[in-house]
Amino acid sequence: MYKLDEKDITPVQSRPRLALTLGDPAGIGPEVILKALADPEVSKSCDLTVVGSRSLLVEIYTKLKLAKNSQPLANPEELSIFDVPLDKHIQDEILIGTGNAASGAASFAYMETAIAQTLADQFDGIVTGPIAKSAWKAAGYNYPGQTELLAEKSGAKRVGMLFVARSPHTNWTLCTLLACTHVPLSQVPKVLTPQLMTEKLDLLVECLEKDFGLERARIAIAGLNPHSGEQGQLGHEEQDWLIPWISQERKNRPNFQLDGPVPPDTMWVKPGQAWYGNIDPSAPLRVNPSQVADAYIALYHDQGLIPVKLMAFDRAVNTSIGLPFIRTSPDHGTAFDIAGKGIADARSMKAAILLAAELVSQRRKVKL
Repeated sequence: MYKLDEKDITPVQSRPRLALTLGDPAGIGPEVILKALADPEVSKSCDLTVVGSRSLLVEIYTKLKLAKNSQPLANPEELSIFDVPLDKHIQDEILIGTGNAASGAASFAYMETAIAQTLADQFDGIVTGPIAKSAWKAAGYNYPGQTELLAEKSGAKRVGMLFVARSPHTNWTLCTLLACTHVPLSQVPKVLTPQLMTEKLDLLVECLEKDFGLERARIAIAGLNPHSGEQGQLGHEEQDWLIPWISQERKNRPNFQLDGPVPPDTMWVKPGQAWYGNIDPSAPLRVNPSQVADAYIALYHDQGLIPVKLMAFDRAVNTSIGLPFIRTSPDHGTAFDIAGKGIADARSMKAAILLAAELVSQRRKVKL
């Protein structure tokens, strides 16, 4: 996988320009942002502008400074902030630790502003703080999530949800695409079609080529049923359409190795070994990262996100592919229950910023 080189980020004028939304101001978004921006590695990687309410960020910063468990924090007075004005009654109703219509309205306003400014070429990409879908709904915004809003505002017809994480043990990069996302389990077999799979595979191939610099890659595709259907004994979807679809796509994409349908219960064994490496340094290497796929396609939400979160809960990054700009987000929610206590883990936010900077830099190289 592509790794950002020092020469890509040193000149200030060439740094990726990223908008960083506060997310729901009642959640941990502001806290993990202040913690991530206190890390010199982050400030060195890109030119960041926080999109949110300056007064709320200062208020949260002041509260966190008093928390005994708080880690180093960036001072809002030293940050570039695109101040998004809020009606006084909305700002007055925002309570740290309680998601409500006011916090939903604020986080929606931050997103709209960041998208508009990025489409106006003020930024190369967006890193989004976590939002609460229930708070958006309470504020009158009926979107399944931020991805759908991003797609609508940018005019993207095809989008995908790719989770990216780099192992702290081996430096191997895990990439997992979800074929379908927030779909009830009973509806998954109806939603999955050859057309949908082709759309998602197209997005993944484009992303690997444009954002990760991989003109040739190996992609593993999960089966839907236990043992990938056991030749029709444990489900018919594989025999009916998934196996024929993979066979046809192999012919359509000679530069890409497509493995599958891989039984879902064994597909994640080698990625787990590549992620953790040797438990015993004196033991033979259990799996070489070159033996695992460059990317994985999970057919539904939990099939992909259970293994991703087991391996990389505090490091995975949600990446929206198919947009005209880079968008990443930490792989966690608002955590209202711990907001304002100074104990939120900022590693996923830091990873989201660094990955966005890497992807912008790689996309620029492709354009040259």
